[in-house]
Amino acid sequence: MSQVKNERTVDITRVFDAPRSRVFAAWTSAEHLAHWFGPKHFTVPSCEIDPRPGGAFRVCMRSPAGHDFWVRGIFRELVVPERLVIACTAEGERGFARLEEVIDVKFAEQDGKTRVTLHITAAGATAEAAAMLEGMPKSWAQTVDRLNLHLVPKS
Repeated sequence: MSQVKNERTVDITRVFDAPRSRVFAAWTSAEHLAHWFGPKHFTVPSCEIDPRPGGAFRVCMRSPAGHDFWVRGIFRELVVPERLVIACTAEGERGFARLEEVIDVKFAEQDGKTRVTLHITAAGATAEAAAMLEGMPKSWAQTVDRLNLHLVPKS
């Protein structure tokens, strides 16, 4: 008997009041990514990225309840400062793949600001994956909101 594969796609377009180079750097610098990546109230205690085609992407997101969620992957594409594609796996215990995800991000200048277009596809075969996919639109919307807060100059 074959397992059912649950799939989900999320598309988000947002305009940030920041130069494209700065928004792109927020996605490709571990120092920046650690401050905003993940849903609301999550923290990033570990972030290692090598932003180049074939480079590694490994991030630990910690929930408010203290649970760690590891994401590992590779940069499939990186065109500075226009586009990046990251293929990643949300890991469960002992490195078990809970979810496979491709994050495609495009950066475009728009009247002195930056329009970011995200196209995220994810799939997984377990009931846990189905639950994660159900929450994916909200989680990514919160993640993008956190990116916006990170880009806003602190006064």
